[in-house]
Amino acid sequence: MLYEVRHETRFRYEWPVTISHQLLKLRPRRCTRQNVLESRLSIVPHPTVQRDWVDYYGNVVEFATVQGAHSELVVTSASQVEVLPGMNIMLDFSPAWEVVARSLRNPTQTEALAACQYCFESPFIRLHPEIRDFALESFEPGRPLLAATMALTSRIYQQFAYQGGVTDIYTPALDVLRQRRGVCQDFAHLQIACLRALGLPARYVSGYLLTRPPPGQPRLTGADESHAWLSVWCPELGWVDFDPTNNLIPNLEHVTVAWGRDYGDVSPVSGFIFGGGQHEVTVSVDVDPVAARFVT
Repeated sequence: MLYEVRHETRFRYEWPVTISHQLLKLRPRRCTRQNVLESRLSIVPHPTVQRDWVDYYGNVVEFATVQGAHSELVVTSASQVEVLPGMNIMLDFSPAWEVVARSLRNPTQTEALAACQYCFESPFIRLHPEIRDFALESFEPGRPLLAATMALTSRIYQQFAYQGGVTDIYTPALDVLRQRRGVCQDFAHLQIACLRALGLPARYVSGYLLTRPPPGQPRLTGADESHAWLSVWCPELGWVDFDPTNNLIPNLEHVTVAWGRDYGDVSPVSGFIFGGGQHEVTVSVDVDPVAARFVT
């Protein structure tokens, strides 16, 4: 499937800002199931300093400095992305989760060694015995890794309410577990914490999700969403995505932008300013299907 993706972030300031430094992770990344055919970034006012690089995790990063008084800053990322169908995964034919966890205690293969870095706590994901106990309800002894992960995905979807305004990016996974409410980044953080608590590698994925209007209703401009999900590492198959917010394995309707240990590694826009006072931020996302491509 081919998509035109547009992500606009608009900052409006109470007073003029004199200098703005911004770190941006808005360009979709190339990966196994995704080709980036075109990607461009627009910043208004035009920055006096602008450079880009690829970070440790392979994400495209852009740094920009805007100098001179401005009361509004608009950052727009526009990309053309081709998303390819995923493999047909047989969840029950993956190795037992304990076998995978044990193999990662002393990894000998390059892929396993690289995956190990996602087994530990990170700045936004702290582990706790209560989280491990919650995970073990899905990870019975001998259960295949991917089948157990899908069961955990379904439990989070069924037992937790999607509700904005009750958490923020700093809300610990343990609080999300206890209050049973949150948004996609909370559910991704919680499921990652569950997997890591069992010694399994899991990473945070950011991107976009194509949303569909109710039957008979038009698609609204800007109504699509930034989204978050996770990947778990499985021997032989590599990284496999799971979306606990929607109870599914992402495929053609998920566009990947970045991945890392947690939200802090993939934050779309972060930075600091001089001046400005109070400010308002609005975000608009459009994921527009252009065409379907069949891959043989």
